[in-house]
Amino acid sequence: MTITNSSVSEIAARVRDGQVSAAVVVDAHLDRIAAVNPQVNAVSVALGDRAREAAAALDARIAAGEDPGPLAGVPITVKENIDLTWSATTSGLPFAAGAVPPDNATFVDRLLAAGAIPVGRGNMPDIGLRWDTDNDLFGRTVNPWDPSRVPGGSSGGDAVAVATGMAAAGIGNDYGGSLRLPAHAAGIAALRPSAGRVPAPSRAVEPLPLSIQHMAVNGPLARTVNDLDLLFGVMHGADAFDPLSVTVPHPSGYTGIRRVAVTVDPAGWGVDPVVAGAVRAAADALAAAGWEVEEVEPPAIDRCATLWRQLSSTENAPMLLTPGVFPGPLSSGTVEYFRDNIAGVTLLDTSAAYQGAWAERFVHAAAWRSFHARYPIVLGPVITREMPLIGYDVSGPEAATELWKSHRLLVTANFLGLPAVAVPTGVSGRRPLGVQVIAAQHHDHVALSAAKVIEAASPPITPIDPAVR
Repeated sequence: MTITNSSVSEIAARVRDGQVSAAVVVDAHLDRIAAVNPQVNAVSVALGDRAREAAAALDARIAAGEDPGPLAGVPITVKENIDLTWSATTSGLPFAAGAVPPDNATFVDRLLAAGAIPVGRGNMPDIGLRWDTDNDLFGRTVNPWDPSRVPGGSSGGDAVAVATGMAAAGIGNDYGGSLRLPAHAAGIAALRPSAGRVPAPSRAVEPLPLSIQHMAVNGPLARTVNDLDLLFGVMHGADAFDPLSVTVPHPSGYTGIRRVAVTVDPAGWGVDPVVAGAVRAAADALAAAGWEVEEVEPPAIDRCATLWRQLSSTENAPMLLTPGVFPGPLSSGTVEYFRDNIAGVTLLDTSAAYQGAWAERFVHAAAWRSFHARYPIVLGPVITREMPLIGYDVSGPEAATELWKSHRLLVTANFLGLPAVAVPTGVSGRRPLGVQVIAAQHHDHVALSAAKVIEAASPPITPIDPAVR
């Protein structure tokens, strides 16, 4: 078994049992980065020296008879906007190239204590608000399946690194699909945890917009759903630096009601036939495993997606479009995408409209909670179209609106703070296929359990070597 093809659980078991050293594991993945990253630019910074030091220390602990942790020797990437003291937290911004944090994010400390070893930083679009992964500091990340198409954003670097065997797992975040979208594009899995389950990406408390506070989460990317479960089990739990974080038990499985609501074309806004086929195949896999499957629409996807767009646009417009807010310029792509996006949005520019949107969120959250009481799982598309060609996301307001419509189910989970798993289901030509499952708040284990069933019905499609440009 090639170590760079191995899963998180396989690597940890072999390191713990002494079958392979952490040093060998880390060197293999650093060699893979050296060989593959020049083709895809997924790893913005390779952490070779620090990773080797950590591997040597872990091997010494094992030799001394100490418990190395459940993630012993597992090589991971950490997204550029998550605090890791080994390198700057840049968010893809040139003016932040020297911003080395004084502390790790709390969940990063948890991963390190569990034996995980960062081998690189995952590239991202600056600020993290694009479908493409591109910035003026590190450049564009390439989709390893089809270089003519975007790799998704904003955790695109981590997704591509995992898909191509440069790391066994990645750690990113998700404000509008930023874990699930690039995972889907790369043919891997990702968990968007319930809001509050994994604490903030920094111990530095900042006055963030309310939508980021309540809709953005940190979570894992991996090649198997079982690995997501293992990583989440380490990452989750309350943190004194994040007042919105909570500790909720994470059961190892699910034995409750097995009923799934299938939405092939959420809100009836249109769906690619290939996408529809992937959703129906996943529904068949759940039915074959004993789940009761009904094709039924969850409540108000159109309103939830619209309110997410209005709130995120209204709150972020002053930050992104006002000169002088940042000490340096944003990339032209980020500015163009955001301008195109808000051109199609009715901004909440009065206090009554803004407060009304947040109040309406409460109503929709209650409706979804009632819906989940009957249907513990909602199954649907990650996006309702193929990944766009490079440049499409900045080609005008019409394109921005079409892309928003295509990821309406993604952002509905963000808007409501719900756990969701993107899981691959196969390949069509050079196009990975997949679906997402959404569970009730703090029922992350239910989403993971259903995703494991879907995953088991299809052979793994990664790791891969990058496609020739």
